Amino acid sequence: MIKRMAKNTQWTRGMGRSSNAHEIRTARSNSTDRADLQRSYHVVLKVTRRTYEAESIEGEEVIGNNIVMTATIPDSFKFPDFYNFPPFFTIQPVLATREKQLGQWRELILRYHTDLKIKTLVLHECPLWKNPKIQRELTGDEIRLVMDDFITSGHGEWEDPQTRTRCRILWRKPEQLASDIYDWAVSNGYVNSVCTVFELHSGEDVNGMSFQGADEELLRRALGILESQGKCALFRGDTSSEDGIKFF
Repeated sequence: MIKRMAKNTQWTRGMGRSSNAHEIRTARSNSTDRADLQRSYHVVLKVTRRTYEAESIEGEEVIGNNIVMTATIPDSFKFPDFYNFPPFFTIQPVLATREKQLGQWRELILRYHTDLKIKTLVLHECPLWKNPKIQRELTGDEIRLVMDDFITSGHGEWEDPQTRTRCRILWRKPEQLASDIYDWAVSNGYVNSVCTVFELHSGEDVNGMSFQGADEELLRRALGILESQGKCALFRGDTSSEDGIKFF
């Protein structure tokens, strides 16, 4: 079914490009006014974009066959050796082998997003699903399997549970992040002192820390854990980034 859907999608898009090109040529031949031609072009462009975006986010087959891949991987990110191993891109039937394989996918997804400080994995934009170097990629069903395992492990959560296209990456689990924050507060003399959420998120003193630039909701969840343990108290400021934290 996936292959059939992919072919139908490609055929539809091919027809869409041909049709749009025809509309532009027609607009050019019928228009004597440059402004009219420009307006005609933008109308066609808008329709094309809207259709393209709708196809990009609808259905596992379209996502899984990697019709859309807008993100690129920086040269600074170094892939593990197993990423260039072709069987890595086919979910293995033997249970023990599959569990090891899914563990490697968890490791790759988490390290990629943590190292590059990317807070959200967007399924139809994630470049990890395809390795052009060895011409291998995951199918739609395989992507769903990898993501279900990733979320079950506690390293991510759906931002849109109904459609499941955007996953919030938990660089560290909330409990781990809470521990990291408190260790930092003790080491940097913030016990019995106050800092703001902004300073904890983006201040100079947090450079290189696991919570630097973390998703604010995740950061507040970790602070909530510390508050429940009696290790800090939160004070509301004029804005959410100015909310204060006093460590005990």
